[in-house]
Amino acid sequence: MIRVQVMWQQMDPAEERRDTKRQKDYINMLGYVADSEYGIPTRCPCGGRIIHEVRRKEEYDTVPGKRFFTCKNYEADGFHYRQPWVIGVQEEIERLSKRVEEAEQVINGMPKLNYQIETLEAQVKILTVQVDNLHVEVTDMEKLECLSKRLQEAEEMLKGVPDLNKKIVSLEGQVEFLTGQVDNLTANVETLEKLCFD
Repeated sequence: MIRVQVMWQQMDPAEERRDTKRQKDYINMLGYVADSEYGIPTRCPCGGRIIHEVRRKEEYDTVPGKRFFTCKNYEADGFHYRQPWVIGVQEEIERLSKRVEEAEQVINGMPKLNYQIETLEAQVKILTVQVDNLHVEVTDMEKLECLSKRLQEAEEMLKGVPDLNKKIVSLEGQVEFLTGQVDNLTANVETLEKLCFD
């Protein structure tokens, strides 16, 4: 025990952290490989292909002839798959059974989905008609808005009519005044012509 304590004191703290980190990574990787071993494996985490192995009778085993799904590069280090054939097939059957049940639920729900689709299609047709009606109403509203603007312009023009009438009356008065002066001037010119030429 004293010897271990001496080694512990002599170990570099940075090296100790690196060693601890390597051990943690190793343990995590073993856990990942163990967790991933489910069903019939198709490829090992090392990248090796899976072979079907059958134990021979020569091996010292209580169950000769037992079958395995084994990595071609198998070593007993925990990083390669070696799964008993029965367990792999059983897990694969369970997985496929769940998928079949899910597919069955989807198939059983198809009539309900078809009914919902038909209902939605009917609603889409109704909404399409309503959109068309609204489009017509919007077009009519735009026409009414245009007519309203033209009516406002006409009202503004009509507001100026009394002023125009006053101007016309004053201009008529000026025309009458000027006509009277032109008549006077014409009479004066005639008088001057008679005086000059007589």
